[in-house]
Amino acid sequence: MSRNQLSPSQQSELLAILKKRFEKNPNRHLGLEWNKIQEKLEANPSKLWSLNEMERTEGEPDVVGYDKETDEYIFYDCSTETPKGRRSLCYDKEALDARKEFKPENNVIDMANSMGIELLSENEYRHLQQLGKFDLKTSSWIKTPSEIRKLGGALFADFRYETVFVYHNGAQSYYAVRGFRGSIKV
Repeated sequence: MSRNQLSPSQQSELLAILKKRFEKNPNRHLGLEWNKIQEKLEANPSKLWSLNEMERTEGEPDVVGYDKETDEYIFYDCSTETPKGRRSLCYDKEALDARKEFKPENNVIDMANSMGIELLSENEYRHLQQLGKFDLKTSSWIKTPSEIRKLGGALFADFRYETVFVYHNGAQSYYAVRGFRGSIKV
């Protein structure tokens, strides 16, 4: 079995979890049918592996849309707070290398890449917040425009006072209550 592939029993277990979450949160995916989504998942074992990584790190992935142009279902991390298994990370390798002491174990960009997922953009984060209330006590790093990153900064977002706030911080910073949310298309 390859590194990025689940065993048949792991696949069945994950599909059961995803189906249950899909059925429990119909407002996230109005008009979409689970059977079609499951067919796509079963035909894409590497993406199923990535969804398992999202689940393993407590992201609680769920379907949040369908891209008609690419014929792909869109999954986001839908955990109430930023995923516990992806916190205390600085933004990228450059930021990690710049830290002189108290370096975190990893960085957001490398971890997302190793999981086969994309970091949520600001627009995707705002879309997520239309589907529920997320990050009421935590915050999540989001994709940062290269112009901001070149100057040493990175963006993160949260939901407070019934509003999505997008902030900046030094890319090398990290906090126990800041992680990242990802997306994947299948």
